Amino acid sequence: MLTPDAIRKALRAVKDPELNLNIIDIGLVYNIEVDESGDVRVEMTLTSPGCPAGAEIIADVKRVVGDMEGVRAVEVELVWDPYWTPEKMDPRVRTFLGF
Repeated sequence: MLTPDAIRKALRAVKDPELNLNIIDIGLVYNIEVDESGDVRVEMTLTSPGCPAGAEIIADVKRVVGDMEGVRAVEVELVWDPYWTPEKMDPRVRTFLGF
């Protein structure tokens, strides 16, 4: 079944190429909505507005979610509020990176 949790799990395959860590563990995905017709909306941010890998990450999100069974369309909304900080990372990842 297509749920936000299933999508979040699939998005673990999308990595920030600069950190080589998945976008879920580093806290870039804020919200996921799925409607009954299979339209998915992912609200996410980047580590900074000037992130050179931003376009690549967003394209990977669209590809990974779009490849899931039952997905009709994928919309990625890039937001800056709240602004990303290292505190949004999974605590284990934050410790691993020395934050």
